[in-house]
Amino acid sequence: MVRPGVPYGLRDGARAVRALTRRRVVRGACAALVVLGLLAWWLLPGGSPAPSGNVTFATGVPTGVYARYGTLLQQRLGRDAPDLDMGLKASEGSVENIEMVVSGEADFTIAQSDAVADYVDGGGEGADRLSACARLYDDYVQLIVPADSPVRSARDLKGLRVGMGEERSGVSLVAGRLLQAAGLNRKKDLHEVPIGIDRMPALLADGKLDAFLWTGGLPTTAIEQLAEKTRIRLVQLGDLVPRLQRMEPETRHYRPAVMPADAYPAVQQGEPVNTVAVSNLLVTTDRTDAEVAEALTRSLINSRDQIGNEVHAAQKVDLRTAIYTDPLPLHEGAERYYRAVKP
Repeated sequence: MVRPGVPYGLRDGARAVRALTRRRVVRGACAALVVLGLLAWWLLPGGSPAPSGNVTFATGVPTGVYARYGTLLQQRLGRDAPDLDMGLKASEGSVENIEMVVSGEADFTIAQSDAVADYVDGGGEGADRLSACARLYDDYVQLIVPADSPVRSARDLKGLRVGMGEERSGVSLVAGRLLQAAGLNRKKDLHEVPIGIDRMPALLADGKLDAFLWTGGLPTTAIEQLAEKTRIRLVQLGDLVPRLQRMEPETRHYRPAVMPADAYPAVQQGEPVNTVAVSNLLVTTDRTDAEVAEALTRSLINSRDQIGNEVHAAQKVDLRTAIYTDPLPLHEGAERYYRAVKP
């Protein structure tokens, strides 16, 4: 219907203005949706929904590196994923940690790669369900003796009282293989004391142990504290490497390593110490939701410097090597994270 008194040109112009206005409104709405979408993506890295619920993280003995690492990671995750509550549970160490994760008693843990391989190769129950979120840092095998001890190598431990970690710890597993490489039988050739790093230093200081073996990141706080009150010495283990290599495949996850001179300055007096190292893995199972594994992996990688200020070993966590989790495959959620941050 033609409106009287309005020229055709003006009517056409008005329609054009209204059409242009509608197009601008639509474009503006689309742009707003894009911005909101990008904002949501930024707030939830990787584009995944924020995970929620409860998970349990198995650590280790109270004064060990695993326990401190777990506490600091728990704090960081609380900020990164506030709806995801991570509880901590103490253990004897790597061997028990794996058992706890497989049984469902824990959802995540840290374990030495040799202990994981031992469980997988031995056909442990549920071994096929295990996976990893990251390769972390290396544990260094440390043989500690009083400063005036005659012990100069593992072979000299014969007949002595030696702390070798709790029965289900990674320390105990490594210690047994090192003694075997040294030509010693742990049950017959020495007096084995099955206790952890929470007790070994005090017993050494009191003269109730002649030596103890420990596997941990550098430096280990309990050993630093021992050195403050007792004169101690680190014994080299590098001479065992050739024999350990001949014991493969059980020892394939061990490698020659050097404890730098500044690992324990008060003990080493500027001298490096040859030893053996083994990597640690962040372990879980296929029961863990991908979103939860992705969130924990993200917090782990992003908190490297923060945690590293208190647990120096954490400074060795590297995005470039974290994906190498042999003997376990990467968990789906961890793989999702690494793909998202891949340059």
